[in-house]
Amino acid sequence: MSKTKSKGGQSTPATVALTQAKAEFTLHPYDHDPNAQAYGEEAADALGVPYERIFKTLVAETEAGLAVAVVPVAGKLDLKAFAAALKGKRAAMADATKVERVTGYVVGGISPLGQRKRLPTVVDESALGFETIYFSAGRRGLQIETTPGNLVRLAQAVTAPIAKL
Repeated sequence: MSKTKSKGGQSTPATVALTQAKAEFTLHPYDHDPNAQAYGEEAADALGVPYERIFKTLVAETEAGLAVAVVPVAGKLDLKAFAAALKGKRAAMADATKVERVTGYVVGGISPLGQRKRLPTVVDESALGFETIYFSAGRRGLQIETTPGNLVRLAQAVTAPIAKL
């Protein structure tokens, strides 16, 4: 993995956050199909990476407001476990329009880093089992590869078992 400066029009708030933190990361662009519905699976297939190693960024409403869940594309978010990780009782998936407005990213390209407003973030603990993981760089067709520790540190996230595989 190399320290990658964003170039060629691939700078996003997420890549800027990693660069400013002097974190090592690699960008992986791929051709996004505008008809794709499962963005994470599309990225995994395009890059030849196992579904367990590519993480999707989901936003849910909790009693305390919006919060971010980062789970493998191979699984689903366990809303009850997610709420518990945030010391709450309930969570429900947030409205896409609201999510785009608050994060500054479009659905399918939401990164857990560089959001307009920092939201409480929980990363599924399975991420810690990999040397590097992939997640959206903030645009459809662009993934970041970095260590799970970089993601957890820069997102000021907690880790917990929040995915149902």
